[in-house]
Amino acid sequence: MSHEVKQLTLWTGDHYNEGIGRDDIFDKLREECGVFGVFNCPNASSLSYYGLHALQHRGEESSGICTVESDNPRNFNYHRGMGLVKEVFTQDVLGTLTGDRSIGHVRYSTSGESRLANAQPLIFKYRDGDLAIATNGNLVNAPEIRQELERKGSIFQTSSDTEVIAHLIARSDKDFVEAARDALARVVGGFAFLIMTNDKLIVASDTNGLRPLAMAKLGDGYVFSSETCAFEVVGAEFVRDIMPGEMLVLDRDGMREERFAKAERKAVCAMEYIYFARPDSDIHGANLHMTRKKMGQRLALESFVDADIVTGVPDSSISAAIGYAEQTGIPYELGLIKNKYTGRTFIQPSQELREKGVKMKLSAVRKIVEGKRVVMIDDSIVRGTTSLRIVNLLREAGATEVHVRITSPPFANPCYYGIDTPDRKELIASSKTVEEIRKAINADSLYFLSSDGLVDTVGIGEDMDNSGLCMACFNNHYPTPVDESSDKSCSC
Repeated sequence: MSHEVKQLTLWTGDHYNEGIGRDDIFDKLREECGVFGVFNCPNASSLSYYGLHALQHRGEESSGICTVESDNPRNFNYHRGMGLVKEVFTQDVLGTLTGDRSIGHVRYSTSGESRLANAQPLIFKYRDGDLAIATNGNLVNAPEIRQELERKGSIFQTSSDTEVIAHLIARSDKDFVEAARDALARVVGGFAFLIMTNDKLIVASDTNGLRPLAMAKLGDGYVFSSETCAFEVVGAEFVRDIMPGEMLVLDRDGMREERFAKAERKAVCAMEYIYFARPDSDIHGANLHMTRKKMGQRLALESFVDADIVTGVPDSSISAAIGYAEQTGIPYELGLIKNKYTGRTFIQPSQELREKGVKMKLSAVRKIVEGKRVVMIDDSIVRGTTSLRIVNLLREAGATEVHVRITSPPFANPCYYGIDTPDRKELIASSKTVEEIRKAINADSLYFLSSDGLVDTVGIGEDMDNSGLCMACFNNHYPTPVDESSDKSCSC
């Protein structure tokens, strides 16, 4: 009798992190991209490598760096690959990326478009030389612009909306700066752009400032990043955030501060503060760790419950859990431990083994939670499946009660500005009451931070709508026109 031996593949696709986050055991929201730019700094590729490594949490599927020499700007040097920054860029590869200017990118894909052609920066040849573009965000009107351009003869090489900007620039009969200004003025959505030619670097933020982008000084040059945590890594000194509708032009004459459009109401993505950005980053003057502690403190004031310990779902909810514990006097404990080395969900031949995969990624500390009434702090509930699994982990470890506290209002609406979210019908808060969600996740009690509580603790401007935050995922009030029937795939 012969037995067929079936080899178990540990990941799908051609590389370790292909499709990471999609169809995951834990249905957390995913940020799609991070950008890092360097101007007039020696060893720009090495700086970009360290900067992108600091931004790795914003995109774990592909990365790329493009460089150019100011003294010999005729040719771009670039390398892109699928996988983590440390896997894509070896010392030998970095050695080929000479130059004092660069733009870099980390990406997490959506809608199945996990392929090298979409890895950024995107590189093009056009009439004035080379063009490289990297972006974080989503262009909500890109499909209609793409159709218009295709009717006029444009041939697209990727499925990335970012390519729309390249075609708009290339088809213009104006000089590069004017063409870029017109192109940026045409697109609608949330975006942070780095656009590089042989002799110029353009840095731009959307008219609402939805996606974060900041500038720092390094020696005689500048660096730009989606998050300020990357500045600390490369030793740069933070200067300021790029403002909504602003366009910076950097060339041999220095830096010019211009605008491609007037600023609309400031609407910085609230989820950057709640979840996405690293706790050691600052956005518009607010440190993320301190802000999340304040969220936890406000949550405690709004929803105190008598319990034995407070624990946070790692890693994004730890700061808020500390704040909740400090406000209530209930001890904070590491009741949940995250395994950071599992990568994408392993293929599982059965539901039983799939559930073991849950414990490979997250474990409850039995000696901490056993016999205890636990307050579990998390940042959001998407479909509800993640919260159910974590609550059950705590119960299986012996928790007598599990009270769930969420540092955001109910997430009931999809995002169109660069966050990978399910369709509205898949968001549990779009169709269920808080009590129904509580039952669905098997919690003893459930409370979401109020909208007023979020605005009060995070808001960046008293005289603006929602104090300068985009709250569309909570209140369905989008800062730009959106087509809810359109594809929400990210431009990255």
